[in-house]
Amino acid sequence: MSDNQLHPTVRQFRDFINRHPSLRKEIRRTGRTWQEYYEKWSLLGEDDEFWDVYKKDSSEEKTTKKDDSKADLFKQLVKLTENIDIEKVQKQIHQLSGTISTVQELIDQYQGSKGGARPMNNRQPFGWGRD
Repeated sequence: MSDNQLHPTVRQFRDFINRHPSLRKEIRRTGRTWQEYYEKWSLLGEDDEFWDVYKKDSSEEKTTKKDDSKADLFKQLVKLTENIDIEKVQKQIHQLSGTISTVQELIDQYQGSKGGARPMNNRQPFGWGRD
């Protein structure tokens, strides 16, 4: 049956169940029928204290999932940094700095041949390579 064919209250109940996965787990765990919980939901409304247990569990699950994903990300970052060789990184930065200097000198020479010559100095872009 498609969404359009469902009664609006049934759609609302389904949305309520989807917002509170711990309630869905409880229904499956106890073996009670969806009809039983639908009737309670219809009579009590979704703001009744009866549903507070399931609402609280849902917010705790979301918080736990966020914390877990942050911890996993941190573990991945630590693992990546363990494999980094700082000396290699410094060498690559020094090479990049030298390449940028060479390109800048070529540009200066090209512009100098077009117009007035500008003095060339040995400069390090961005201050890389300096200790």
